[in-house]
Amino acid sequence: MGRHGWNSGALRWRLTALLGVGVAALALIVTLVNTLPGGGSTAGTSRDGDKVHGTPATPPDTDRPEVGWGFTHTQYSADEGSDTATERVEGLLGKSRLPQDQAIMGWGADNPEPVKGRYDFGALDRRIDFMRKAGGTPVITLCCSPDWMKGGKSGVDNTNWSQASLETAPKPDHYADYAALAATVAKRYPDVTHFIVWNEFKGFWNDSKQRWDYEGYTQLYNLVYKALKKVNPKIMVGGPYLVMDSVDPRDANASRTFRGSWGAMDQRIIDAFDYWNEHKAGADFVVVDGSSYTNDDDLLPNEFGATDKLTAVSRWVREQTHDLPLWWAEYYVEPADGNDDRKGWSETHRVAVQATGMIAMAKGGATSGFYWNPEAEKGTECAGCLWTPTDGSDGGRHLPMYDLVSRFDAAFGPGATFETVPVAADDVPNVRVLATDRTVLVVNTLDRQISAKVDGKTFDMAAYGVKWLTR
Repeated sequence: MGRHGWNSGALRWRLTALLGVGVAALALIVTLVNTLPGGGSTAGTSRDGDKVHGTPATPPDTDRPEVGWGFTHTQYSADEGSDTATERVEGLLGKSRLPQDQAIMGWGADNPEPVKGRYDFGALDRRIDFMRKAGGTPVITLCCSPDWMKGGKSGVDNTNWSQASLETAPKPDHYADYAALAATVAKRYPDVTHFIVWNEFKGFWNDSKQRWDYEGYTQLYNLVYKALKKVNPKIMVGGPYLVMDSVDPRDANASRTFRGSWGAMDQRIIDAFDYWNEHKAGADFVVVDGSSYTNDDDLLPNEFGATDKLTAVSRWVREQTHDLPLWWAEYYVEPADGNDDRKGWSETHRVAVQATGMIAMAKGGATSGFYWNPEAEKGTECAGCLWTPTDGSDGGRHLPMYDLVSRFDAAFGPGATFETVPVAADDVPNVRVLATDRTVLVVNTLDRQISAKVDGKTFDMAAYGVKWLTR
């Protein structure tokens, strides 16, 4: 099975050289048997995609739309590698029981339906098995689309794993086929009761109108929503998973009314959200993603102040949806380089700004969020990762970002009631604070040591320090 991500360019490599005339003839026969007329190779697929896989678990949050703060599996994760390393991660997650999200195609999952009615869930099964072992709430993102639904070729060996292909939406005449695939996934994993529809409006850009094709996305969303509810009315569905882009306030697409020190919202995003919100068939929760920085990678007024955008967007979305539970499917506070890597900051700096961003989302009313885990396939260095790569027996060890996400979920998960705690006047500009009746999280936003007084306690904080206080 291949591991597939946006930039992997990966294809399924199969046997390319045949030895002897007899072997060649046998291969030809097998190919003919495993090829459907007018379709493509069906090797390794089956028709029973909706057959329940494995032993369904009883995860938390089955009956509520809020799942807490967890992470998303990406191209590489702890479902493969050294047994010792993967078990180490399973042990970590078994203690924290973080919610986990996985896409059905890409980011480690293969093409689930390479030929219409023929399924290949091997890689997705493995990820679901891993999530079941960890015990957290499993979430499935319904993205992306088999090639035959978007104008490509049918067949196991015809999947185009290029970024351009993956970022292509199903054609309108295949929206119903995609909804049927979603229903098949729901039947296969009956213990998954939280589904996100699509990812970032990928493929839903209208070139002629220079705006998002929100009509098309909403049509797809509504078909999927109804198909999932038909499988099980208790399944919870959310969208639209829009990237909440902000721009320079002087930009031609800048909103005139929705702006702050962090920039201005892109009016085209607001229009798309409003259309979906008005015309959706229903939603159990609302999903967005985005960054604290603008489309030009500007951190306004700085990397910590820019996170105020996450509070403003959270409050706005909650107001528009009459307080539907809010999820951030992705959130970014560190601009990426040309390779889409975020390696420019020290880990201490990175964790401090991430903590500030999570505080900002929670203050805006978000109750669930998924950290995009940039896991590496091998090695010992892994900037921003939750754990070290699992290729070797010494891998799978928790990193500072895992400590932040897991502690944040434990302290500020669904149902948390936030309180205001006193902060010394001279510390107010320098620290960010989130508190409940039991826990206080304090972040030093300065690149130097400080002495702070928060909630009546005085303590030293290292540069970009993150401190947890027990009340």
